[in-house]
Amino acid sequence: MIDAHHHLWNPDVREYGWLMGGQVWASDEELARLRRPFTLAELAPLAASAGVTGTVVVQTVNDSWETHDLLAMAAGMDPYGGSVGARHANGLILGVVGWVDLVAGDVEQAVSRLRSKPGGRLLRGVRHPLLGEPDPNWLTRSEVLAGLRELGEARLCFDVVALPGQLEAAVGAARSVPELSFVLDHMGGPPASTRDPAGDSARAWAGAIRDLGALSNVTCKLSGIHGASARAEELRPFFDTVLEAFGPERLLFGSDWPVSSLTAGYGAVLELYRELTASLTRAEQDAIFEGTARRVYGLEPQGTGDDPAAVPGSP
Repeated sequence: MIDAHHHLWNPDVREYGWLMGGQVWASDEELARLRRPFTLAELAPLAASAGVTGTVVVQTVNDSWETHDLLAMAAGMDPYGGSVGARHANGLILGVVGWVDLVAGDVEQAVSRLRSKPGGRLLRGVRHPLLGEPDPNWLTRSEVLAGLRELGEARLCFDVVALPGQLEAAVGAARSVPELSFVLDHMGGPPASTRDPAGDSARAWAGAIRDLGALSNVTCKLSGIHGASARAEELRPFFDTVLEAFGPERLLFGSDWPVSSLTAGYGAVLELYRELTASLTRAEQDAIFEGTARRVYGLEPQGTGDDPAAVPGSP
């Protein structure tokens, strides 16, 4: 089983400005609860207990230092501290979604620099959180689209984390760069907290999801929505929407740990998505909980050598 979306950080070692407050997706009180180390040493036994054998770790900081750190961890080093037993650490991180400056005009060189670092062969994608961008159309700016095209040429994926009002731009970007594989994080942020799947905001979100689902170069993560509610019956209308739009072969599971720990334990998050997908066939569930992540991110089996076994970016 693959956990295709989690984070790692240690504010005792590095400075994470976003943890200090002022975020649209979390209160300052919630951020205060996250303002402690969350390391591979803590994650590894949780993942093992839940039956997770491989993960994709995702950036949180718009700076290359964090990507270097995450690649180093994927290579077996741990700049964030803590001791991880060889049984859990060996090959747990199968891929890294890092960050490069998409508008700097040197995306190809930035990717090459990252790939030359320890663990660089496990770079599988790039993410630029849109949550902090005041322009809802940032993703369709000409200079951003140019950077995205370079990512496509580098055979990397682009993870989209956005507010519902920014999804229209994501549709435009995915249409403009069909050679790039886009991965929609957290189901595009459905308004699950309103508990009104028929409301105006839910209808607007559903329309954008259908538009994204119509594009073959877009996949969608079942992640993040547990932050608003941990009950499957409340989330089912939104899950049904993405299932209809993407099909199980273009959905993939992510825990969103440790953000998810604000509302539920690691195993409980997995069980929530297990409950949502219980009516699907075994093959469909296998796609969501492993196959799609391996295909889209080009993940290597544990113990693979230095040469990648697959090329990421295949929708």
